[in-house]
Amino acid sequence: MKKFGLAAQILVGLVLGIIVGAVFYGSPEVATYLKPIGDIFIRLIKMIVVPIVISTLIIGIAGVGDTKKLGKLGGKTILYFEIVTTIAIVVGLLAANLFKPGSGINLAELAKTDIKKYVDTADKASHSMADTFVNIVPQNIVQSLANGDMLAIIFFSVMFGLGVAAIGEKGKPVIHFFEGVADTMFWVTNQIMKFAPFGVFALIGVTVSKFGVASLIPLGKLVLTVYGSMLFFVAVVLGVIAKMAGTSIVTLIKILKDELLLAYSTASSETVLPKLIEKMEKFGCPKAITSFVIPTGYSFNLDGSTLYQALAAIFIAQMYGIDLSLSQQITLMLVLMVTSKGIAGVPGVSFVVLLATLGSVGIPVEGLAFIAGIDRILDMARTAVNVMGNSLAAVVMSKWEGQYDTKQAQQYLKSIQAGSSAAR
Repeated sequence: MKKFGLAAQILVGLVLGIIVGAVFYGSPEVATYLKPIGDIFIRLIKMIVVPIVISTLIIGIAGVGDTKKLGKLGGKTILYFEIVTTIAIVVGLLAANLFKPGSGINLAELAKTDIKKYVDTADKASHSMADTFVNIVPQNIVQSLANGDMLAIIFFSVMFGLGVAAIGEKGKPVIHFFEGVADTMFWVTNQIMKFAPFGVFALIGVTVSKFGVASLIPLGKLVLTVYGSMLFFVAVVLGVIAKMAGTSIVTLIKILKDELLLAYSTASSETVLPKLIEKMEKFGCPKAITSFVIPTGYSFNLDGSTLYQALAAIFIAQMYGIDLSLSQQITLMLVLMVTSKGIAGVPGVSFVVLLATLGSVGIPVEGLAFIAGIDRILDMARTAVNVMGNSLAAVVMSKWEGQYDTKQAQQYLKSIQAGSSAAR
């Protein structure tokens, strides 16, 4: 089993899930038997995310213990996120204009999907950027913990960590407690990961049995354009950023191959958050930076999602024969820069953001119903890109703060290479 690593097991689960879903396309029994397995896996991951974020963040912030340092880190992090997500939006717009995936599509050939749940979510979640920053401060931390409100949890953990640092020796037992919690939860994570191949098999099997491979054909150009632009963004944009940070995107992919495959298969970045924090710490990023940057990035640094939102908006316009002017596309970019942050963290976030955005430039919102059926396939790609972007952000911010441990990173890479050699 050592030779048959987690990535290989997840890949087998992915392939078997596709085969089972394709063979039993349209059969409700697939969802009946497989959906509970996938749901259990997602619930197991959600169960451990909040304790890991709280414990690692409190330990890291208490270790810094300096409000000014933390303020500088927060400012730099948000600035970096805004720059990179804006580049992602531009890449999406350019790809849509260059390849025109929505041109020549016959709307009569496309199946419509009910998007009422996304509309309801958009109505509930729609608010301004100012409201987003107000909502970061929790009214009731217990309620925020129960709702999994990550930004509020991060804010509370940062304040708690600063408080622990401020009381000096009295705070040491508290730090030891949370160190124990973190170590325990990482052990639990490793046990849950053994169930990952079964979770992937179930989730993919249900998805393919619902939409079928045939539904991809009319929208094949959109799928190819989304995947191609995502690959370009990772290889070129994130590749250049990685090189400037003194590493390479290929190295990061090697380190995170299990997590990328898992995030892609489940279309959920939550499934890899605990392991992402753990691995980036091993890769030389200090706990204080990793535990702050990565969870915050889950709300503010969704590179794959923002790229897709820009591309999908232009695709729908092209589908309806609407020719957006340069000024309209600039307006679209500016609106996306706000809306993609303003309602981060809600279910079906990419669709909700698009619903909040399309009307601002006169694109029919109903067009989303034509692409909702294949959204899961597109969501898989954007989730993997989100994970890549957030892991790289931890390295960039560690370098920017002058706290990146190059020696530790090299030792970790050597241990990975030694493990790969032993597996062969």
